[in-house]
Amino acid sequence: MRIGELSRRTGVPVPTIKYYVREGLLPPGELSSPNQAQYGEAHERRLRLIRALLDVGGLKVAAIADVLGAVDDPGRPLHKVLGAAADRLGAAGEADDDAEAAAARAAVGELIARRGWHTNESNPAAADLSRALAAMGRVGHGAFAELLDEYADAAEMVARADLGYVDRRVAVEDLVESVVIGTVLGEAVFNAMRRMAHVNASARLYGDDGEERGGNR
Repeated sequence: MRIGELSRRTGVPVPTIKYYVREGLLPPGELSSPNQAQYGEAHERRLRLIRALLDVGGLKVAAIADVLGAVDDPGRPLHKVLGAAADRLGAAGEADDDAEAAAARAAVGELIARRGWHTNESNPAAADLSRALAAMGRVGHGAFAELLDEYADAAEMVARADLGYVDRRVAVEDLVESVVIGTVLGEAVFNAMRRMAHVNASARLYGDDGEERGGNR
């Protein structure tokens, strides 16, 4: 197909497709003439993945390029692909250096050790967790750290489900793509379901019978 048809099938404007090609996110089409290129199903699939990572996963173009580079590296172990995707989900920023930040980092380090997780405090997700706990401490909710193991139980269950989905994929190209989907878009799915569960739980605890059952709060 030509680039115009690729645009129509995916809903991505032609200038945006050309931009993705220039940035290395999308492979160039196969030249059929000096001024014409042909695109196939692999281009359409990659383009849809790019848009999903951008629109739903919330990744920036540079982060998507890093993730897709890991996906396209045949020598990259799946664990490293997973790490490349997960590391792009965190919030960028310098760590604070106050009492709350120190307490949060200690709590995260203790959690990692207690759970026997194969990670460390320098992991971007651990840094994000420390920042979140520190922020809670600064507004008087440091006791939230007491819930970490309950959150960890839920997180381990979700992680097993994510990787169970990946394991069911047979083709290598499906496998590495599933790692990215399960990590980036799976996070969006879990966050949305968590918000829904909050609405349900608060309605049951604090609302009148039948209130909020429609899903709005």
